[in-house]
Amino acid sequence: MSERYLLDTSTVSDIIVENAASVRHLMAAPVGSITVSTISEAELLFGVARRNRSKRLTMAVEAFLHRVAIVAWDSAAAKHYAELRVNLESAGTPLAAMDLLIAAQAMALQATLVTSDRAFRHVKGLRAVDWRKA
Repeated sequence: MSERYLLDTSTVSDIIVENAASVRHLMAAPVGSITVSTISEAELLFGVARRNRSKRLTMAVEAFLHRVAIVAWDSAAAKHYAELRVNLESAGTPLAAMDLLIAAQAMALQATLVTSDRAFRHVKGLRAVDWRKA
C-alpha cells in the first residue's frame, strides 16, 4: 500500500495559489493517497467566507475539495488528541487547537502530515513533510 498523506490547511492553500513545488509534489503523489481533514475543510471554508465569498477563491477551494478524500475526525483521532495534548502541555510546547486536532488525526490515520508549519516538529512520532521545499 502506498503512503497516505494528510494535507494541512496551509498546504492546500499553497496548492490553490499554485505554489510550484507543492503542486509538483501533489502531481507526483499516487492517486488516492491524498486526504484532507474535515478540520482543514472547515478552515478553508471559513477563509472563503471571511474573504466575502470571493467567487474565484470559492470555486478553487470547492474544486480542490471535490478531488480529494475528506476524512472525518473520529474516535481514534480523539484518543490520539488526548495523549498528544497531555504530552505537549507537559513539555511546555502546546500546539494551537486546530493544529493539535490535525496532528492527532494524522497519527490516527498513520498518514504523513504535509505542512510547512514548523510547530508540528514538537509532536513526537508524527511523520511530517514540507512540500514547499523542492
